[in-house]
Amino acid sequence: MKEISVNKLQDMIKDKVVELIDVRENNEYQYCKIEGSKHIRMNDIPSSIHEFSKESRYAIICHSGVRSAMVCEYLLNLGYNVVNVRGGIDRWAEKIDKSINRY
Repeated sequence: MKEISVNKLQDMIKDKVVELIDVRENNEYQYCKIEGSKHIRMNDIPSSIHEFSKESRYAIICHSGVRSAMVCEYLLNLGYNVVNVRGGIDRWAEKIDKSINRY
């Protein structure tokens, strides 16, 4: 599985070459999120697979990178183009956007 840093994610978002999917729980997403991210809870990924396109590229993010890694493995096995965001939104809040709430 391919992983990217939050700095690489920032560049990819700016260049509009990736769609960011946040797989955290509802309460986590409400507490803090990256502008423009799409929220699909980890457990809802299988029933939401119709929302994905094999022609698109996705960056998957969670709190620290563990849940998103599991989602990436699942999606990769189905033939989707995905990368895991190493360190998750916690690293994003630490390195990129310090205004985001951390937990």
